[in-house]
Amino acid sequence: MLESMLAPKKFFNLDCFSHKDVFLEGEPVWESLKRLKEYLSCVKKEILCPIPEGVILVNPETIAIDTGTVIEPGAYIEGPVVIGKDCYIRHGAYVRGNVLTGNQCVIGHCTEVKHSIFLNGAKAPHFNYVGDSILGNHVNIGAGVICANFRLDQGEVIVEVDGEIYKTGMTKFGSILGDGSQLGCNSVTNPGVLLRKKTYSRACTSIQKTNIRKNYHAQSPHQT
Repeated sequence: MLESMLAPKKFFNLDCFSHKDVFLEGEPVWESLKRLKEYLSCVKKEILCPIPEGVILVNPETIAIDTGTVIEPGAYIEGPVVIGKDCYIRHGAYVRGNVLTGNQCVIGHCTEVKHSIFLNGAKAPHFNYVGDSILGNHVNIGAGVICANFRLDQGEVIVEVDGEIYKTGMTKFGSILGDGSQLGCNSVTNPGVLLRKKTYSRACTSIQKTNIRKNYHAQSPHQT
């Protein structure tokens, strides 16, 4: 039963996501991160939006950017990267590689993203770090939110659900943020935290535990 609670459909509606094949329903949601690099290698690479002077593209032959997306001067994008339609990659954004976004996503000023997936409408708009993580549809993380991805003891990141321990096989794994979640400014998620759909946190919250089935503080909606 708990294994089914870890399936991608428990966190995301994939009906309108162009890259739903990166997820497999018969496995825990984090397994998609393990195949992300391989998946990106199979996507046709075309840059279909204007690239203004001052944008840095590294390995441009491995970068795909769809129509309507705005890349502001001063952005740094290192392939392999696939960016969807009508996104904003703002001045000072640092996209480090192995990043996949859906449509209408935002990677903002002084935000660093690596080896992560943004579903449609996901936003990391101000001074964020998103590493080895998945942001669901219309997730918004406030200014300064960090998705920590590495344990202090450098050990394997585990996921705990109702006292059950699940080994991920990864030493770098950040967070899974379910559709519609919002994290307040300067909050931090521990490595291996899974937050179900429509999770809300107050500002400056240390989110240390997965909230599947349990009513953790970070789960309560519309708290301020």
